[in-house]
Amino acid sequence: MKEILGKAKTVRELLHGVRYSIDYYQREYRWESKQIRELLDDLSGKFLEEYEPGHPRTKVADYPHYFLGSIIISKKDAASFIVDGQQRLTSLTLLLILLRNLQQGRPDAVNIDELVVSKHYGEKSFNLAIDERRLCMEALFEGESFDAADRTESVQNLYARYQDLEETFPEELRTEALPYFTDWLVENVHLVEITAYSDEDAYTIFETMNDRGLSLSPTDMLKGFLLAGMKPGQRVQANELWRRRIQNLTDRHPDLESDFFKTWLRSQYATKIRERKKGARAEDFDRIGTEFHRWLRDTSESLGLKQPDDFSRFVSRDFDFYSRQYLRLLEAESKPVPGLEHVLYNYHHGFTLQDMLLLAPLKPEDSEAVIALKIRLVARFVDILITWRIWNFRSIAYSTMQYAMFLVMREIRGLEPTPLAAKLHETLLRESETFASNERLRMHQQNRYALHRLLARMTDYVEAQSGQPSRYVEYVASGKNRYEVEHIWADHPERHRDEFSHPADFAEHRNRIGGLLLLPKSFNASYGDLTYAKKLKHYNTQNLLARSLHAQAYEHNPGFLRFVNESGLPFHSHEEFKRADIEERGELYRLLAEQIWNPDDLLREVEA
Repeated sequence: MKEILGKAKTVRELLHGVRYSIDYYQREYRWESKQIRELLDDLSGKFLEEYEPGHPRTKVADYPHYFLGSIIISKKDAASFIVDGQQRLTSLTLLLILLRNLQQGRPDAVNIDELVVSKHYGEKSFNLAIDERRLCMEALFEGESFDAADRTESVQNLYARYQDLEETFPEELRTEALPYFTDWLVENVHLVEITAYSDEDAYTIFETMNDRGLSLSPTDMLKGFLLAGMKPGQRVQANELWRRRIQNLTDRHPDLESDFFKTWLRSQYATKIRERKKGARAEDFDRIGTEFHRWLRDTSESLGLKQPDDFSRFVSRDFDFYSRQYLRLLEAESKPVPGLEHVLYNYHHGFTLQDMLLLAPLKPEDSEAVIALKIRLVARFVDILITWRIWNFRSIAYSTMQYAMFLVMREIRGLEPTPLAAKLHETLLRESETFASNERLRMHQQNRYALHRLLARMTDYVEAQSGQPSRYVEYVASGKNRYEVEHIWADHPERHRDEFSHPADFAEHRNRIGGLLLLPKSFNASYGDLTYAKKLKHYNTQNLLARSLHAQAYEHNPGFLRFVNESGLPFHSHEEFKRADIEERGELYRLLAEQIWNPDDLLREVEA
C-alpha cells in the first residue's frame, strides 16, 4: 500500500477551489428527502443550541464544532476521485448553493462561491465536476428554473433535494442569523479527508471501514448488550429474529436500522428533551438521537431490564412488535394503504417527525384493528396540524416542530383509541391558527411544493366525494406527465388594469389560493398564457375542481351535483374571472379545506 493521508478539514478547507470527480460507475446521487432533511435538521439544531441574537459575528468562532464524517479520495493523474462520501458532499454543495441564493443582495453576505465553483485555466467548473449534472447545477446556482423530467436519476434527485432544502430551511435562520449560520457551517463543520494514491488502496480503506467492521455499529453494540443479558438458550432465537428484521430494514435503505431504533426508543421511553438554550444538557430524546445504544445500556434497569427473561422479552416481544410496525409505516409512506392514507400525505410533506408519533400509542398487546385505528388517528392529527401551519405560512421543519411534537408524543404514549382521539382533538382545539386565521393564502417560492400537495388533496377529495376513483398519487407524481400548480390568470398585469393599478397588487392576487389549480404540465405549456375566456373551455376537459369553473360541470353530472348539495359548499361556474371571483374561489377553497381537515373526524373515528 502506498502513502495514505488523513486530515480533518473544515467545509471551507475541503471545498475551496478544488475539483472532485466521480468514476462513471459511482455516479448516482440517491439521497432521499428524509436524508437531506435530517442533515439540515442536525446542522441547524446544533447551530441554534449556541446562537443568540445580538452575538457579534466573531462569536461564531467559539460555537461548538460538528463532525460530518469522513470521505475517501483516490488521487490519480492529478485528479481527485471520490470513492466514498459523494452523497454527503453533493448534499453539502446543495446546501451551500441555497445559502448563496438566500444571501443575495445582503450587505453582510458570506462569500461562498468558491466552495461551489472554481476556475481552472480560465474556465469555470463546479467543484463536483460531473458532466451530466452541470446544467442542473448551473440553474440552481443562478436561481433559475430547471426541468428535471426525463433526466437521469441523479439529476432528478439533485433538483428534488434542493427543493426540499429550500422548502424546509428554518425560518429562524433566514434573517439575522443567516450569515452566522453560513460562517458556522463553513468554518466549524469538519470532515476527515482520507487520501490514497491508487484506486486499489482507496477501496481497501473503504472496505476495511465498512465491511470488516473495525468499529461496531451502534446497532451491533446494542444487540451485543441485549444478547449478553439472556440465557444461552434464548440467544439463538433472539439473534435470528434480530438478523432477519435488520435485513428487512437495510433492504429498504442502509440508514433505516439506525432510524428505526431512534424512532422506537424515543416513542416509548423519552421523557425529557434538551432546552434550546446555551449550555443545556442532552436529555433522553437527544441522547437516543446520537447514542441510542449507550443510552439504553445506561438506563436499562429503569426500563425493567434486570433478569435474562427481561432481556429476552425486550427483543422477542418489544423489538419484534415495534420493528414490524415501523416497517408497516414505511410501506404506508411509499404507497396508498387503505385506511392509512394520511401517513402517505404527511410523508409527502416531508414531515419526518411523524413516525415516532405514530408508534407512541401502540402496545404489543394491541389487536391489528386497534393498531390500525391508533395509527389512523395520529396520522389524521398530524395531517390537520401541519396543513393549518402551511395555510398560515408557518414552518413545519423538524427544528421548528421538534419540541411541540415531543410533548404530544409523551402525552399520547400507550393511550387507548377513545382517550387518544380525545387528547388529539383537545390538542388541535388549543391551536390559535386554523383555516379561518388567514384569508389571504398565496403561493410564494417557499410554499410552492406544499401548496401543490394541498391542491392535490382538495382536487382528489372533490372527485372522490363525487364517486370517482382517487387520483392523488397521479397528482403528486413526478416525471414528464406531472401535474403543476396553474395560475388561472396568465402573468399579464396589463389585462387587469381596470382592477389593479400596480403590477405588485395584481401579482399578489394572482398567487392567492383561489386563483390556483392543479393541471398537467402540458396544459400550462399549451394554454397557460391565454386569457381566462379562452382557457375556460379547456378547463372543462380536466379534473373536476378545474371543471367546476365551467357551467357544463353542473349539467348531467349527478355525482358532483350530489356532493355539492350534501356538502353545502358554494360551488358555481364563473363566466369571467375577476378580482371578486378569486376572492369567492378562495373562500370556496377555505370551506373545502375545513371539510377535508376537520378535527371532529378524530372523534367520529371512535364513535360506536
